Amino acid sequence: MAPLFGWWQRETHRGTPVIVKMENPNWSIAEIEGEEDEEELVTRDGSFSSRSRKKNAKQITWVLLLKAHRAAGCLTGLASAMVSLGSAVKRRVRSGRSDADPALVPRGENQVVRSRIYGCIKAFLVLSMLLLFFEVAYYFNLWRLGMGGVHVLMDQVHEGWQRLRAEYIAPPLQFLSDACTVMFLIQTMDRVLLCLGCLLIKLKGIKPVAKALEKDPESGSDYPMVLVQIPMCNEREVYQQSIAACCNLDWPKSNFLVQVLDDSDDPTTQTLIREEVEKWQKNGARIVYRHRVIREGYKAGNLKSAMSCSYVKDYEFVAIFDADFQPMPDFLKRTVPHFKGNDEVGLVQARWSFVNKDENLLTRLQNINLCFHFEVEQQVNGIFINFFGFNGTAGVWRRKALEESGGWMERTTVEDMDIAVRAHLHGWKFVFLNDVECQCELPESYEAYRKQQHRWHSGPMQLFRLCLPDIIKSKIGVGKKANLIFLFFLLRKLILPFYSFTLFCIILPMTMFVPEAELPAWVVCYVPAFTSLLNILPAPGSFPFIIPYLLFENTMSVTKFNAMISGLFQLPSAHEWVVTKKSGRSSEGDLVSFALSKKDDATGLRVGGSVPNLNELVKEEKNTNKKKKKHNRIYSKELALAFLLLTAAARSLLSKQGIHFYFLLFQGISFLLVGLDLIGEQVS
Repeated sequence: MAPLFGWWQRETHRGTPVIVKMENPNWSIAEIEGEEDEEELVTRDGSFSSRSRKKNAKQITWVLLLKAHRAAGCLTGLASAMVSLGSAVKRRVRSGRSDADPALVPRGENQVVRSRIYGCIKAFLVLSMLLLFFEVAYYFNLWRLGMGGVHVLMDQVHEGWQRLRAEYIAPPLQFLSDACTVMFLIQTMDRVLLCLGCLLIKLKGIKPVAKALEKDPESGSDYPMVLVQIPMCNEREVYQQSIAACCNLDWPKSNFLVQVLDDSDDPTTQTLIREEVEKWQKNGARIVYRHRVIREGYKAGNLKSAMSCSYVKDYEFVAIFDADFQPMPDFLKRTVPHFKGNDEVGLVQARWSFVNKDENLLTRLQNINLCFHFEVEQQVNGIFINFFGFNGTAGVWRRKALEESGGWMERTTVEDMDIAVRAHLHGWKFVFLNDVECQCELPESYEAYRKQQHRWHSGPMQLFRLCLPDIIKSKIGVGKKANLIFLFFLLRKLILPFYSFTLFCIILPMTMFVPEAELPAWVVCYVPAFTSLLNILPAPGSFPFIIPYLLFENTMSVTKFNAMISGLFQLPSAHEWVVTKKSGRSSEGDLVSFALSKKDDATGLRVGGSVPNLNELVKEEKNTNKKKKKHNRIYSKELALAFLLLTAAARSLLSKQGIHFYFLLFQGISFLLVGLDLIGEQVS
């Protein structure tokens, strides 16, 4: 190092001279990268002298090497991520089974009918890829490199294609785009009004008020008779916790009876559930076990069979809990009093809470949807119009309302919505309690969630076809009829899945190849972001997932659209019923509490439930895992749409549509991840 006079000194770093200040002797890249043409030095007599300096070749080389090192690091990280993703995709493709596999098609369903939508998407994909190659070749004038007359012919073909799309394709496409945009805006306004209603409820503190139970609980004189029903089918992961929770409800023992309605066709599961019921009977609980020999009508048939028992007439109210639901001990004390003095109330519904909402990305996205459903939709409809769709569980019915409405019917896969609509047409009112929660599970695998959503979106269309004449002929007011037909069924059950799929999965990519038809950026970006923000307000902790939520909802539109079409036109898949797979997440922690719990001196019941044999459970689980080999699923419709959207994204680059490109790109990646089953629970 050669010191200089004054405030400067010269240093050498790897053969490269640099000038640094004395108060900051550490050299930095910024000083190496300086492009000063002059350097000022202090001479021995104290005067300044300047001289021109040529750029040092070694200095420039060193700067370039540093930048290259940084770029190489970024590329290495990106390449590593792509290799990991590619490996995961390769494993999924190798071990997965396509949903087009005939072995996976539901019994009685026509494979030709099932693959119609997939065939249309594939044809559209092939056409879009051909158009993309054609447009790229025209954009870069690739055919001018060929023989003399080729470019003239191709120019004529391209001019003909432009006239064809401008005169015949663009007008109907623009009309369909405008129609879907209007539907989108109407549905957005519906969301805004619901959110405003929810805000009004919170600001004014509006909520249902129940009359208190006045008399002594020990006598039971003021506690009505309640029948508690637990329908289940092959749900060995969760049966213990639901039975334990229902048997420990804080209600006089003589005034409620628990019915375990077991529709399991697995003999081992039947035995386990029957033994669990016997344990509780020995502990003093009033509980019975029922198993149907002829299993018809799925859950509706199970409930209908249970209601035919002779002793049911002794009970005024019926509480229903699915096998994965765990009501709190005070559930009946917080719901049944709302019937007192309100003879018009036929249903009291509690909201759901989820024990596994943070398990994976899929459960987090489901939690956003269901929080909006309960916090906004159910609460607002319950407060202002006294009607909403029964959620099938965590609710208490007045037995008289069930009987006057015709009881449980097996005609659709949404028996809960069916009985709710018929009860509403008979003049019964519903009460929703947002502050009463019942714990349950969310599906953790995409396959389970997909089947659940198919059932939830095909059933309402079946029901709409069947109930429309009854709605028109009913004696309820015109406003209630309009609400049922236009809002409850058409807007929220039919229009929503229709425009979501059509607008973002069909029209948007088509407008990239037919630029004469336009889809504004505010329709593609701003309005969807606004509606997603509204949906996420009831679950503010999920705000970081707003973009994945928006993309995933559009991805699910293909399943919901397919289900809606199958229900509307009575396709065989509309009658498909698959019990949602449970993981028993809540029971994992409950096993310890069961073992450590003590008997209650007043009731003689175990507070936590019966004590399971942990060793036997572990052995059974190992045997089950050996017998059943899980396969990853590969979803052909989602994969075809992924490549279609990515192709449209590439085409959008030619027309320089930035927002459209990014939306199509990320939406295509979302479809790709879902199509390869890379979301939700990972199976081997």
